[in-house]
Amino acid sequence: MPDTPLRRVVITGLGAVSPVGIGAEVFAGAVRAGRVGIEPIRSFDASPFPSRNAGEVNDFEPTEILRNLDPDRWGRSGLLAAAAARLAVEDSGIEPELLSSSRSGSIMGTTSGESAVGQSLGGQWLTQGLKGLEPRLVGQMPASQIANAVNAELGLSGDAQTIPTACSASNYALGYAFDMVRSGEADFMLAGGADVVNRLTHSGFYALGAMAADLPRPFDANRAGIVTGEGGAALLLEPLDHALARGAHVYAEVLGYAANCDAEHMVHPDATSIAACIRAAHRNAGVTPEQIDYICAHGTGTPTNDSTEVNAVRQVFGDQLPPISSLKSMLGHTMGAASGFGAIASCKALEQGFLPPTANLLEIDPELGPGVDVVPGRGRDARVEIVQNHGFAFGGNNVITILGRYS
Repeated sequence: MPDTPLRRVVITGLGAVSPVGIGAEVFAGAVRAGRVGIEPIRSFDASPFPSRNAGEVNDFEPTEILRNLDPDRWGRSGLLAAAAARLAVEDSGIEPELLSSSRSGSIMGTTSGESAVGQSLGGQWLTQGLKGLEPRLVGQMPASQIANAVNAELGLSGDAQTIPTACSASNYALGYAFDMVRSGEADFMLAGGADVVNRLTHSGFYALGAMAADLPRPFDANRAGIVTGEGGAALLLEPLDHALARGAHVYAEVLGYAANCDAEHMVHPDATSIAACIRAAHRNAGVTPEQIDYICAHGTGTPTNDSTEVNAVRQVFGDQLPPISSLKSMLGHTMGAASGFGAIASCKALEQGFLPPTANLLEIDPELGPGVDVVPGRGRDARVEIVQNHGFAFGGNNVITILGRYS
């Protein structure tokens, strides 16, 4: 049997439920303006911690977006993912009936799964024992429910996979969905991720000494760590020929991606491995370093991550670094949704012609070396043709996706 020709794959729908706004247009406008969505935590009592801020989605009302899911039957991570996916489908203009009757599914990334549900169950266990656990919450607990929520909301019968590779998970999801559509295994795919602010994650990063007291300041000389965040990000992928036939608006073409895992250290990133991943992504996408116009950085705001990331980029690009900025300065670290939000911002940068900024920067770290343009403060108008989106996770799980302007 002859090999099936690989199809070109494009992104035609964007869905964002974020700390700086709901909907792709609102999200892009906030990012371009450098708006910071980090405030005192409301979802749990953070008073015992010196760090009490987070990027929460305080205006999220599931019933205003969802059509099919009963919010009482799903955890918050699943609801965020399903809402983002519903918004992406609406943004794409595709007929929902066509989507549900085709080979369509979802690949969603996460770090902590239904962590808010686990937080509630943990409290019940401590006070009432196993018999005191609420069955409704037990059913919401599996991380697989995040992708299941997307398929249930949209009536999809294809793959529903939740990828738990933490902070690089959305990029894994985007790459996996790209492969499925490109190979013809699927007609349409939703890709992205979701996580929620919760005590467990907050406590973990505080225990690691990786949490800032007030705001994240990626690339700043006095950066002190992350601030946790939450949200749901989703992108609709479809074959280019189908998108053109239905007159869809094409945000970007997925040119390629690469993933590797060095397992060098549990929490510290490795510059050599990241550089190898960047080179592989360029090779797979058929681009050269000189063609990259913008890098959407992982940019956590920890001293080690930011310097290692810039070091890795310098290994590939030499002294001619493209602009590189961090959305986490505005959203906080949205964990499994982070590189999904990066992909959405990259699509909007390609569409609207701007470079997303790094907020909260007071003084760029001179130790990062010369020629580092982090687009401080507010977005900058620029012609953007090809973008590079970073996602790195504990254990050395690195994923780079390359998106380009369709032409």
